[in-house]
Amino acid sequence: MDTRHKTQTTIEMKDILRLIPHRYPFLLVDRIIEVRGDESCIGIKNVTINEPFFQGHFPGQPVMPGVLVIEAMAQTAGAICALSRGYDNPPKSVLFLTIDKAKFRRPVVPGDVLEIHMKKKAQRKLMWWFHGEAKIKGGLAAQAEVGAMIVGD
Repeated sequence: MDTRHKTQTTIEMKDILRLIPHRYPFLLVDRIIEVRGDESCIGIKNVTINEPFFQGHFPGQPVMPGVLVIEAMAQTAGAICALSRGYDNPPKSVLFLTIDKAKFRRPVVPGDVLEIHMKKKAQRKLMWWFHGEAKIKGGLAAQAEVGAMIVGD
């Protein structure tokens, strides 16, 4: 099934688990909405105090590590890269290839709903590049350009 030019409303958790290999506690996207083939989507991460990283980052003032916000972007992008191959033929893995122009605008804290807006910038063979913005209530929390590569074909 070729999904490059199809619009799909939502990718639920059970399907995210089929597309990318990440599992708890390192799976950082709960749902993907507004999927437009392999062109764009919005990942949703419900940030809760139960996240294991909050025990040490930082006690008494929990903040989601910026590197994990970027990882959530990469996982969201990786899922739509994998989806381009179809649910019946996902790649063995999608690897994080590059990160550029990362900027952090505000902390992400328990109770936030992180909206991860990913838009494809380019694709060459099995490599993909995306521009990502992590938003909370419409306000920019972080942004970056990330690259991914399908491996294990």
